[in-house]
Amino acid sequence: MGFRMRRSVQLLPGVRLNLSKSGIGYSVGVKGFRMSHGADGKVRRTVSLPGTGMSHVTVVGDTDGGSDADAPAGRASDAPPAAPPDGPVVSRPGLLAPKAHKALAEALTAGDPAKVDAVGYANERVALAAAMFAGYLYLDRGDLDRAGDLLAWAFQTGKDPARDEFVAQYVHGTLTLEVVEGVEVLLPVGRSSLGLGLAEVRQAQGRAAEAVPVVEQLEPNVATAVSLCELNVVAGRFDEVVKLTEDITNSDDLTALLCTFRGVAFREQGYYDASRASFREALRFRSRHPVVRHRALLERARCYERERKFALARKDLERILADDSDYPGLAAALAELA
Repeated sequence: MGFRMRRSVQLLPGVRLNLSKSGIGYSVGVKGFRMSHGADGKVRRTVSLPGTGMSHVTVVGDTDGGSDADAPAGRASDAPPAAPPDGPVVSRPGLLAPKAHKALAEALTAGDPAKVDAVGYANERVALAAAMFAGYLYLDRGDLDRAGDLLAWAFQTGKDPARDEFVAQYVHGTLTLEVVEGVEVLLPVGRSSLGLGLAEVRQAQGRAAEAVPVVEQLEPNVATAVSLCELNVVAGRFDEVVKLTEDITNSDDLTALLCTFRGVAFREQGYYDASRASFREALRFRSRHPVVRHRALLERARCYERERKFALARKDLERILADDSDYPGLAAALAELA
């Protein structure tokens, strides 16, 4: 039965961060081709034909250093595709289910935020679930004010939607949210997805500083760290970014991103030597995904430009240009140098 919803709140172009109950995974790539590092330690390659719904998934390795005996490179694995599903699915309540549950499931199936909102307003029993899902739907349609009101109310109750009786009985699957430009978080429906959804609204409203304390209340992990770094950079709270990224080393694509944010924070405070050291750490491994390396190169070029080292800035930008001439922000950066 029918309610499916997908949101993407971007962190960086081409980077998707996936969370599951078993741990944290992420995927990096572009439309049609992604490399995914799952929470189970497996590395999967997904090749798809955009617009057709067809994809091929191959397990190509193990992040723990071992090989995958069940699905060697070049053969499709039996594991589900690494790309996230369309969103949570609401099953049909049974004949003896409470009327409020039936009404909310019907409204969600219709995908109409106004109907979902109305059901929650009229039935206190499903008020929390209705406010959360209506907020997501309003966000999907660009109504930031109503989305913000509903998600803020749901979050301020202090309750975990995962323990709500409607969610626990009828909602299955995960919700995809974009926590920074280009990076998607795949979460079970619960307190974390609610908080990150509210943070997305606040950032889209130009109220990033208000989003920071929301994310700070969530379970600390690499996803919230990346989100907090992005929000603090936007809010101009560079000292907080430095604190969040202390002792971070480049151990994978996500920590490389955190090193990049650290470099941005130092740069914006005028600490150019420290900034370049952070970018150097972010770029230490050529094996990091090009999308991650391109972001670090772009930010380092801006550092060089501040120092009036224009030749070095151009060199970094041309390294991006050689790989991806359409990389977001590249054309503007080249124009500024010119």
